[in-house]
Amino acid sequence: MSEKTAITPATHAAPPARFSHGVRKGNILQVAGQVGFLPAVEGRAPEVAGPTLREQTLQTFANVKAILEEGGASWDDVMMLRVYLTDVDHFAEMNEIYDEYFGEQNLKAPAAARTTVYVGLPPGLLIEIDALAVLD
Repeated sequence: MSEKTAITPATHAAPPARFSHGVRKGNILQVAGQVGFLPAVEGRAPEVAGPTLREQTLQTFANVKAILEEGGASWDDVMMLRVYLTDVDHFAEMNEIYDEYFGEQNLKAPAAARTTVYVGLPPGLLIEIDALAVLD
C-alpha cells in the first residue's frame, strides 16, 4: 500500500490552516483549491497577482501546474478541474481565458472534465481552482 505524500512546491507558502496544497497517494494526485497568489516571498504576506480576473486566473493555473509538476503529473494527467468564481458575471470571461490557456498547452485529447460554481472567497480573490490527476 502506498503512503499519502504532501506536495508543496517552493513557490507556495505554507497553507494558512491544516491542509496540504496537494496530496499524492499511489497514482492519484489531488490539488487543493488554488488562488491567484504570486509565488511566495519569505517574510511577506501572500500577494494577489492583480485585480483582474485574467491576472488571477493565469496565476491560479500556474499555481495548480506547479503542484501537478511537483507531484509528478502534468495537465494531461488531470481528470477533473473545479472552478470557483465569486461573480456569475465572470463566467464568460473565465471560459475565454480557460480556452486560450489550455489551447496553448498542446494537450492530448480529451480535455479534463470541469465543474464551475459560485462561492464566497476572501476579499480581492475572484477565482479558485482545484484539480484531480491520475498518473499512469
